[in-house]
This record gives sequence, structure tokens and C-alpha cells, in this order.
Amino acid sequence: MLGKLDFLAEKYAELNEKISDPEIIGDQNQWKKLVKEHAHIEPIIQKYNEFSSTLSAIDDTKEMLEDKQLEKDFKEMAETELDELTKKKIALEEELRVLLLPKDANDDKNVIVEIRAGAGGSEAALFAGDLFRMFTRYAERQGWKSEIMSSSIPDIGGIKEIIFAIEGTGVYSRLKYESGVHRVQRIPSTESGGRIHTSTATVAVLPEAEDVEIEIGANDLRVDVYRSSGNGGQSVNTTDSAVRITHIPTGMVVTCQDEKSQLKNKDKALKILKARLYEIEQQKQQSEIAENRKSQVGTGDRSERIRTYNFPQGRISDHRINVTVYQLEAFLDGDIDEMINALITNDQAEKLKQHS
Repeated sequence: MLGKLDFLAEKYAELNEKISDPEIIGDQNQWKKLVKEHAHIEPIIQKYNEFSSTLSAIDDTKEMLEDKQLEKDFKEMAETELDELTKKKIALEEELRVLLLPKDANDDKNVIVEIRAGAGGSEAALFAGDLFRMFTRYAERQGWKSEIMSSSIPDIGGIKEIIFAIEGTGVYSRLKYESGVHRVQRIPSTESGGRIHTSTATVAVLPEAEDVEIEIGANDLRVDVYRSSGNGGQSVNTTDSAVRITHIPTGMVVTCQDEKSQLKNKDKALKILKARLYEIEQQKQQSEIAENRKSQVGTGDRSERIRTYNFPQGRISDHRINVTVYQLEAFLDGDIDEMINALITNDQAEKLKQHS
């Protein structure tokens, strides 16, 4: 570990010089790439400097304790300090191991989230609406920006399907664990007998694909335009602004009609298509390198039931890590950091086992 840290310290010093070089600054693409690498290494170097200072302090304290002339009071103080420094050293070693884990290349990306009502009829649609509000409220709390890309709202209320983008710092790193089947247990307002109903909604969190990562040939797409329609099929637009894009090689279809502008609908549909194609490509690569997906806390399997929201008991249970929290109302209002932090910690622990 220390050899790797020494290498990174040299790399960091080298990057410091490069990002200040006027010649490199002139090449904005190269400069941005180096700045990104510098920002990734910086927290590791800061922690390594703290670790090195702690090691020096331990050596100094040990040297002091070797002094036979040291008074009793000073000796006791030095022993207490040595004990605290040793504990700090162990904690810093653990933090450095986590920081040195291979980074998910998608962690810094924005995301496209797809929520679909599953089993449970109108209750599933209402639950899908609850999840949409939970994620957008969480985005607000984080200072992220969210934007609806496409939606299907049934007359009964709630959401049949919604696709939306979230932009901000490290969005995918925190939301990637939300992909899967979310289950709700509650008594519907229409239920006179007080019976608990179980409904589901499916969530997919896709990292946004950059143009350099997904290339789509001009002949790979069929673009159809048609008139937008609202609930009940009533016309909401007098022009053909709705867009349906078909990716011919895969047969994948994306439609967008929320915007009044055909161009905006087309841009949004392309963004969703690219994110879906990027996800397929990522899954192929992961299969090729035989990565054990089960060790990653359910970051991709949409058929996996990951969490239950139980209203009568006011609890949320995550089945992957056996963690339960009891603030259901606050959780659905976007206060989900406790659960996300637990998922990240568990994921890191699994990865540390693999790399130890």
C-alpha cells in the first residue's frame, strides 16, 4: 500500500506542475483531463499526508518514552498520546485502503432514472409517484438539478412511467444502488376492510453516456414524429412535436412528447437512448471480465427486489444489506442518506475483501 501511495504522491506533484503550465492550459481538452485526474488523487494525498504526520508523531513519542530521565507525569501523558496516535494510524490505514479501491468510472456521471409502476394497479402507480418525489427531493437536498425527460400519467393519479435526468456532483456514485424492484405495503384509501396491499415499482438508474462513449451511425436510427396527446388521448399540441426514435440494430424504442418543441423532444429521446445503449455495453464488458456482480450491492439487476416500504410499521428495509430504518415519512421526503451510506459502506467492505 505504501508503495502505491508513494507513486501517487509523485504523480500528484507532477500533475501540479502540468496544470500550471501555460502550454498545457492552452490545450483545454488536455488541461481538463489533467485537472480531473488531479482532483481524483487529491483526497488520497491529503489523507496520506495526515497518515505520514501520524507516523512521525508516533516515532517522536516512542523516542520520548525511551528517555530514562522522563518524569512520571510526562511519561503517562506520552503513553496516552501514543495510544491515541496508534488508534488514529489504524483508522487512517483503513480510510486509505478504501480510497485506493478501484474507482467506478461512472461515479462522477449524471444519471437518467426510469421509474415504472409494477404489480398492484392504481396503488403501484401512486407508489411510483412517491418514489419520483423521493428522488427529486433528495436531489434538491444535494443541490442537484432534475429534469423530466418523458412521462406517462394515468387518469387515476400517480405515475405509470417516468424518465428524468439528475445532474450534479457524484450523482451516480450515490444513486447507483437504487436500481431494482421497490415494494410497498400499505392500506389503500379505497380499502374499507383495512387490508394491507402489496405493490411494486421498478427503478433503473443509468449513467448518462457521453458522445465519445456511444457512437450511433446515421443509418442506425429511424425517427418518427407525431402529434402529442395528453391524458385520455386529448390533443395537447397542434403540431407534430412528439418524437419516437427506433434504434434499428437493437429494436430499442424511445418516445418523448413532454416538450412543445420537436427538437427538444428529439434531444431528450437521444439522451435516454444513449444511456440505455451505454448500460448494455457496460453489462457486456462486465460479463466478459467475469466480474462477480453479486458482490456489488445490486447495482444493475432490475428484477432484484431490493427494498420494502412498510407503512403500517413505518419502516424501510433494504434486503441486500439487512438494514432497516424507521423514519418512513422523512425517507419518502428525500432523507435517504443513512440508507445510501450503509449501502456504500457495505459495497466498500465487499471490495476490500476481494482486494485483500
